[in-house]
Amino acid sequence: MRVRRLSGIAAAAVLALGLAACGGGSGTEVDSEASFPAGTTMAKLNDAGKITIGTKFDQPLFGLRGPSGKPEGFDVEIGKIIAAKLGIPEDKIEWKETVSANREPFIQKGEVDLVIATYTINDERKQKIDFAGPYYEAGQTIMVLDKNTDIKGPDDLAGKKVCSVEGSTPAENIRTNYPKAELVPTDAYSNCLEPLRSGQVDAMTTDNVILSGFVDQNEGEFKLVGKPFTKEPYGIGLKKGDDKFRKFVNDTLKASEDDGSWKKAWEETAGKVLPTPTPPAIDNY
Repeated sequence: MRVRRLSGIAAAAVLALGLAACGGGSGTEVDSEASFPAGTTMAKLNDAGKITIGTKFDQPLFGLRGPSGKPEGFDVEIGKIIAAKLGIPEDKIEWKETVSANREPFIQKGEVDLVIATYTINDERKQKIDFAGPYYEAGQTIMVLDKNTDIKGPDDLAGKKVCSVEGSTPAENIRTNYPKAELVPTDAYSNCLEPLRSGQVDAMTTDNVILSGFVDQNEGEFKLVGKPFTKEPYGIGLKKGDDKFRKFVNDTLKASEDDGSWKKAWEETAGKVLPTPTPPAIDNY
């Protein structure tokens, strides 16, 4: 599978312009009249005038640390949309880097108010935290060197070394359902790239959108093979039992779909490489 590529300097320029254009929360104006019932998380955040959001810093298209030192991408823009609805401007968002293994602990310990970090909703995680969304559905796939002809899908991973991130659903899927593959775990997806280049591992696996970003960023080096073989609904993690806050985030996501800000956020970030999808139905469990 090939992703639509923007080449060289042109790609950087277009992406930078797109991200600059959506610097105001994807065109979503800050709700200066926002008001919430006393005692709710929304009221607390609105009164404080700031919010802490956990996201990835190493994933092109969704959450990648930019030249400013702040992350850029679709997850980041979704965070800005939610903050704006709380009456919080983007310069009052504190972005905290999260990796797959520390997302639940950060939420449970109150180190972040939300996690928006290519975060797949599943029943095991819902024992520890709650999710709003989903706001996007990805699918696990495989990335190999561009010259590789041996691996065409997950059934070809037997006897191969496969890099993925510990604590992620793709890593657990390989460990559980493809036990003949040798899983090589790491703590960040970017740490799989050099081992793949050097032949220390044969493949890398995670969600298609994440891998598409790496393919686009490293033109001519990598390719995706086969079709996605899982469904990965991305949700927004928040403290378990905070039903009013979860409903607020879900309502904000739905409103962003209706007013076009979700689409604008996508097209100015991940949409530079990937086609615009239909947002998945929100699960108000």
